[in-house]
Amino acid sequence: MSERDLNKDRLELALEAAGLDLWENDLVTGEVTRYARKTFAELGYGDQASTFHVKDMFALVHPEDLAGIKTAIDDHVAGTTPQYRSEFRLRAKNGEWLWYANYGRIVSSEGMDHGQRFIGVTFNINDRKCQEDELQRINRKLAEQNALLAEMNQQLQSLSTSDPLTRLPNRRLLLERLQKALAARMRTGQAGALLFIDIDNFKTLNDTLGHDVGDLLLQQVARRLESCVRETDTIARIGGDEFVVMLEDLSKVPLEAAAQTEAVGEKIRETLSLPYHLASYEYLSSPSIGATLFNDDSQTVEDLLKQTDIAMYQAKRAGRNTLRFFDPRMQHAIEVRMALEAELRRAIDGQQFRLFYQVKVGASGQPIGAEGLIRWIHPEHGLLLPSEFIPLAEETGLIRPIGQWVIETACAQLEAWQENAAACRLVLSVNVSAKQFQQADFASQLISTLQRHGVDPALLKLELTEGILMDNVEDVIASMKALGAIGVRFSLDDFGTGYSSLQYLKQLPLDQLKIDRSFVRDLAEDVSDKAIVHTIIAMARSLELDVIAEGVETEAQRAALQERGCVNFQGFLFGEALPIDQFESLLKQL
Repeated sequence: MSERDLNKDRLELALEAAGLDLWENDLVTGEVTRYARKTFAELGYGDQASTFHVKDMFALVHPEDLAGIKTAIDDHVAGTTPQYRSEFRLRAKNGEWLWYANYGRIVSSEGMDHGQRFIGVTFNINDRKCQEDELQRINRKLAEQNALLAEMNQQLQSLSTSDPLTRLPNRRLLLERLQKALAARMRTGQAGALLFIDIDNFKTLNDTLGHDVGDLLLQQVARRLESCVRETDTIARIGGDEFVVMLEDLSKVPLEAAAQTEAVGEKIRETLSLPYHLASYEYLSSPSIGATLFNDDSQTVEDLLKQTDIAMYQAKRAGRNTLRFFDPRMQHAIEVRMALEAELRRAIDGQQFRLFYQVKVGASGQPIGAEGLIRWIHPEHGLLLPSEFIPLAEETGLIRPIGQWVIETACAQLEAWQENAAACRLVLSVNVSAKQFQQADFASQLISTLQRHGVDPALLKLELTEGILMDNVEDVIASMKALGAIGVRFSLDDFGTGYSSLQYLKQLPLDQLKIDRSFVRDLAEDVSDKAIVHTIIAMARSLELDVIAEGVETEAQRAALQERGCVNFQGFLFGEALPIDQFESLLKQL
C-alpha cells in the first residue's frame, strides 16, 4: 500500500472515530465528487446518494434553513469568513427532519480546469438540538411560573395595602405615603393637607337597608372621591365609612394652602351630597369633613391623623355636611375668605362696582389720558380698593367677569366722551389681568365690545403687568398683535418690579413703559432709584416706547423725572382717582 493510500485510510479512520462525514463538491458545476456516505445512509438515501447533484442536496434542506446556508456560502466565497459553517435540518426519506452541521472550505485543485473545489465535513447534531429545544421549553415553563409567582406576589401585596371593597389604599399604605409626604415637605417647603371624611348617618343606612346596600354606597363614595382630586393625591379607606384624602404640593403660604384645601373639601362635600342609586333605592347622604395642614417640621403622622379626627368631630357637632379645620384661626380665616367670595359674587350680579378715573398729564400739565380704576361700593363696608378684593378674584377665577365688566364700562365711557370736547381725545387705560388676557377669546371679545360702542380703538390702552410674560408668550404676542393691528395700545405696568425679560420685551408690540411708584417715591433723594429710573427711560427710548411715571406726588419727583426725560405723569400731584362726575369737573379746571 502506497503512503498516499495509507494516509487516506488514516484520514477515513479519524473522521469515522470523530463522527464526521467527508464531502466534496465541484464549486462551478455543482457536481458532487464525494458524497457524505454516512449522512445519507442515516437519512435513508444510501442507495441513491451517489447520483445526487448539489441542487438535489439543497432540495432536502428545510425551507427555513436555506437562506442561512446560502448566506454562509456567499460570505466564504467572498472571503468575508475563513471557512464555511452552518447548521440546518435535512429531510429523511421517512419524512423526519434531522439536524446537521457543516464545516467547509474552498481549496485549489490541480486536476480541475477551474482550479476550485468545495470540501468539508458533516456531522449529526440532532441530539444536541433536541436537548437545546427541551432546555428552552423548560426555561419557558420556568419563566411562565416565575411570571405567575410575581403576579401572585403582586396580588398578595395589593391585598395587604388596599381595601378589598373599594380597591382604594388602606390604612397601611396611607401611613407609608404620609410618611414620605412629610419627608418631601421638609425638602421642598410646600404644604400638604389631610381631609378626614366620615359619611353622615351611615349606621342608619346599614341598619335599615342592610350591609349589602351600605357596601354599594361605600363603593360609589370611593369612585366619587377619585373624581374630586388629582391622580397624584391619595385616597384611602381606613375603616367602616371613614375615608382620608391626602393632598400634596400645596402653596408654601399657609392661608393659600388652606384655601386650596378648602376648595377640594367643598368639591368633595358637594359631590358626595348628590343622590345615590343603590340597587332599587335612591339615597341622599352627606359627609362631615375634618381638615388639617402639614406645614410644620415637628408634625408626625400620628399628630395629623388625630387633628383631622378632631376636626371631623367638630364638623359633626356643627350640624354635619360641612368642613372644619383643626386650627381655629385657620378656620376663621377660611370662613372670612368664603364670605368675601360669596359677597364678591353678589357684587358682580348686583352691579356694585364703579370705575374711578385718575388723570394722566403731559409735560405742560395738560390732560393726555386717564386710567380707569375699579372700586367696590360694598353695601356694608363702603368703598373698597382693588387690593382688598382683586387677589381673591384672581384666585377664584372671578377676575374674568370682573375684567370684562371693566372693559365694557370703559368702552361705554369712551363712547359718552365723544360728545365731550374736553375728553373726546383722551386715551383711557384699564388694567387687564394675565388670566383674563390669556383667554382664547379675549381679543375677539374686546374687538366686538369696541365695535358695539363705536369707539376708536386707538383711544383704549390696556395696561398689562410683567406676569403676563410667564406663560404662553407666543399666544400673548399673537393677541397683542391682533389688537394692535386695529389700533389698541399697550402699556407695560409696574415695569422693573417683576419678570423684565428683554428677550420677550423687545418682541411685544408695546406703546409705553410705566415706571412703578416704588421707584418714584424716593426718587429725589435715593441714588439707586435715580439710576433705575434713568435706565428704564433709556431702555424705553432704545425700544422707541413712550414712558410714564405713576405715583407722582410732589413737584420734586416731577422735576427729577422730567430732568431724566420722562414727560408723562400720573399721581396725586395732578389728581386722585375720582368718580366720573368729579373727574370731568377736574378736566375743566385743567
